[in-house]
Amino acid sequence: MKNLKRILTVALIIAFAVVALIPLSGVFATSKKQLVVWSHLTQDEVKALQPIADKWGKANGYTVKVISDQGSFQSFQTAAMSGKGPDIMFGIPHDNLGAFWKAKLLEPVPVNLIDKKNFVSTALDACSFEGKLYALPIAMETYALFYNTSKVKEAPKTMSQLLTLAKKYGFMYDVNNFYFSFAFIAQNGGYVFKNKGGALDPNDIGLATNGAIKGLSLIRDFVLTYKFMPKDIKGDIAKGNFQNQKIAFYISGPWDVQDFIKAKVPFAVAPLPKTDDGKPTPSFVGVQAAFISAKSKNKDAAFKLAKYLVENSALTLFKVGHRIPVLNNVLASSEVKADKIMSAFAEQAKVGIPMPNIPEMSAVWTPAGNALSLITTGKATPKQAADAMVKQIKQGIAQMQ
Repeated sequence: MKNLKRILTVALIIAFAVVALIPLSGVFATSKKQLVVWSHLTQDEVKALQPIADKWGKANGYTVKVISDQGSFQSFQTAAMSGKGPDIMFGIPHDNLGAFWKAKLLEPVPVNLIDKKNFVSTALDACSFEGKLYALPIAMETYALFYNTSKVKEAPKTMSQLLTLAKKYGFMYDVNNFYFSFAFIAQNGGYVFKNKGGALDPNDIGLATNGAIKGLSLIRDFVLTYKFMPKDIKGDIAKGNFQNQKIAFYISGPWDVQDFIKAKVPFAVAPLPKTDDGKPTPSFVGVQAAFISAKSKNKDAAFKLAKYLVENSALTLFKVGHRIPVLNNVLASSEVKADKIMSAFAEQAKVGIPMPNIPEMSAVWTPAGNALSLITTGKATPKQAADAMVKQIKQGIAQMQ
């Protein structure tokens, strides 16, 4: 019996010694740190992001899960509040950030995390509130001028040139959609909310200024004076007429490019024509953004991962998802410059204006669309419609308080 006890004792000592020699990482493999990313990009883009995230994770001792998510603000808020939300939201349209910001779910970006000079300034503005950065821009999108190259050799550079050519070859777009028509309101100084030191002021609405009314008058002329398009035109009708080569000019975004290529339409894209005195025509710019949840328990690591993803996925997302880069060095790369269509959208985006990201923007869309319809049907003058629009927007904002 004594010999048996000695044998068992020796065996236990050897066993403990062996265990002691095993690296702790091997014993506690399941305790490896983890970061979770919810992405609002497409399935193909999410799939392309995972290897990039894995590379960072391997170098920094984390497992990273990139999960496709198309949920609502409410679903994210519920998950975040219950501790089941992600560390990073990646690829959310920037104009949705306002609701998250108001609910205090956005963790402010550390001041020295990125070098702002490396980014398109418009994209950074889209991710900021009250002058402070709350998200990292990933990519941007806007609309520009499509033109049929078999009808027109060169894109019009000015509004006068566009009007002259459009009278002969045709021009249509979704004219009663404020998203597109804002460009003509803004080209002479109109604005939605005044930007005051990096903060948008919802009490200062610039949609009934002299410049805005001048733009609304031009929009009216597109329909009632020049009769380029019917008063009830919709985006799909305008697109169909361009695709069938019935018109030479059409305003839209990168989302229509592949359909025109498949239909073998001879086309090119150019920035929107400037005013006759050389001012750019600023389109609305949308930005896909990444933010760190204020409820994340791994904020420092999450910011490092988000920065890595933003800086190392730009070209991948350009190739896979046709996303316009927001990093200046990627925009200047040979791969991007070789794509003349996407480069044209990028040039337009540089002079664009971010769609307002504050929650009060939700009170703008319906009154603005109604005003455009009143103008293009001749039921109200541009000034009458503009004044009514601003009054309705103010009422809508007041109801939000």
